[in-house]
Amino acid sequence: MLRRALAFSCVLLLPTLAQAAPKPAAVDAEVRRVLDATKANGLAIAVIENGKVGYTQAYGIRNAQKEPLQTDTVMYGASLTKTVFAYTVLQLADQGRLTLDTPVADLLDKPLPDYDPEAIYPNKYGPYKHLADDPRWKAITPRMALTHSTGFANFWWIEPDEKLRIHFDPGTRYAYSGEGLILLQFAIEHGKIKQDLGELTRANFKRLGMTRTSLTWRPDFRPNLADGWNDKGEVTEHDERSKVRVAGSMDTTIADIAKFTAALVRGNGLTPASRAELSKRQLKINTANQFPTFLPDLPEAQQRKDLYAGLGVVVFDGPQGHGFYKGGHDDQTANTMVCIEKGQRCVVILSNDVRAEAGFADLVKFVLGDTGVPYEWEYGDHAGKS
Repeated sequence: MLRRALAFSCVLLLPTLAQAAPKPAAVDAEVRRVLDATKANGLAIAVIENGKVGYTQAYGIRNAQKEPLQTDTVMYGASLTKTVFAYTVLQLADQGRLTLDTPVADLLDKPLPDYDPEAIYPNKYGPYKHLADDPRWKAITPRMALTHSTGFANFWWIEPDEKLRIHFDPGTRYAYSGEGLILLQFAIEHGKIKQDLGELTRANFKRLGMTRTSLTWRPDFRPNLADGWNDKGEVTEHDERSKVRVAGSMDTTIADIAKFTAALVRGNGLTPASRAELSKRQLKINTANQFPTFLPDLPEAQQRKDLYAGLGVVVFDGPQGHGFYKGGHDDQTANTMVCIEKGQRCVVILSNDVRAEAGFADLVKFVLGDTGVPYEWEYGDHAGKS
């Protein structure tokens, strides 16, 4: 589905002082303006200042019965799951159980193509037997998975012949790939580490007080659950995801994801070295847009000079200095997380109506000021204005 967002200038200015966070009443008014302009049904927002949650609020409705969206309503986290996974992998690195540059091959008990996960775990991992004639899989590392540079398509089933393949030498360029993260999940869960990612993330959620977040469906979510609306305004029931898929199976609430984001920007739960790795300039991004994947590089003069992959996030430099962000989407979900390192300031938005995405750039700018977040790269030329 073509994504819509505000056109956004990539002209970077010298770092400026951050603006003061707007008052809650002002945030409420701006959110309601965005909802009215985009015709979206629901949106929830959290504001983090100095690494602490300052404000959370939900607006609109959560389902066709017009029940209210609330701060503890369970919503689909989509690809914000990838950032949670990156955080978890960095914890494994802090524990000495892997390194970012350990080849996935070294984490496995046998060659990757010898596994047949589909026979045991249907629809959870990739068909790794397809890589039998391509030894480049041996070069893939956790860092490459977390920087989207494995060479895989986003998912194997979108290939014309539904074959898993490597499109370029791993580590040489950025191409968004949930498949790469799923491979790292497989290596952690079924290789030498043998650690269930559902258990690892649950431990973090419990530690952070995230009582209504999980990478798999929980029946207790049902009484206060958000359905979603697509770009035509059609409602779709919430998907009850039964398998942990680190590329995007998380359910969460705005209250919970705010706690995670505050911990993330502070580096809570990570060593200083790992926290620095997360938002470090890992791999230059040279394409005009994130999708479709495998776009050619722009001429050097047209490339955004500050755009890099971090670990599970994209990093950039704007008027307020260094920052990172992550988006999340499906046909009825639109999420965004934007953090500025200076002042540990973030805004997180979850929407159960994909049409709200057209107002994200305005809303983030209203809360944080001019940040330089690369929404023009994230959403492409298919932009709307709220």
